[in-house]
Amino acid sequence: MVSLETPVCDFGWKALDFDLPGVDGKRYRLADLCGPKGLLLMFICNHCPYVKSIRDRLVRDCRELQGLGINSVAIMANDPADYPEDSFDNMKQVAQEFAYPFPYLWDESQQVAQAYGAVCTPDFFGFNADLELQYRGRLDASRKEAAPADARRDLFEGMKEVALTGKGPAEQIPSMGCSIKWK
Repeated sequence: MVSLETPVCDFGWKALDFDLPGVDGKRYRLADLCGPKGLLLMFICNHCPYVKSIRDRLVRDCRELQGLGINSVAIMANDPADYPEDSFDNMKQVAQEFAYPFPYLWDESQQVAQAYGAVCTPDFFGFNADLELQYRGRLDASRKEAAPADARRDLFEGMKEVALTGKGPAEQIPSMGCSIKWK
């Protein structure tokens, strides 16, 4: 398992369209997903210990962001041939078990992850209402283990700022996680 960090936020970079299947049987395009104040697009998976340690916080923060006008979507781009825990059937189970309040999509071709420059799970892309990138940082201080319950909520605070002002914070701490499992 290779641990990587995300690059610095490329402020203003425009979100790219996609058409991907969700675990709910629907297909999703970028235009279907953006909330009135923006969109949090996340690359996650099922097997990564970094993702496993934050699932409950991710669900909490995405629910709260929705109340601020920021919708969320998660994309899984790992190759399930080498990581069976990341199969589409297992994606369905995990989404149901953790009551994901966002669509969980499968990037089987890995083209979306490549186009976005995703490097690890979790990798967060926070866009404003104009779908301009404003956040590319971490959820909080969690690593393979959850951070203390009172840890600063970096992602939530950053996306709250996006919801209120259309701009993300100038200072962002990179997300850390397992490398995307490329074919």
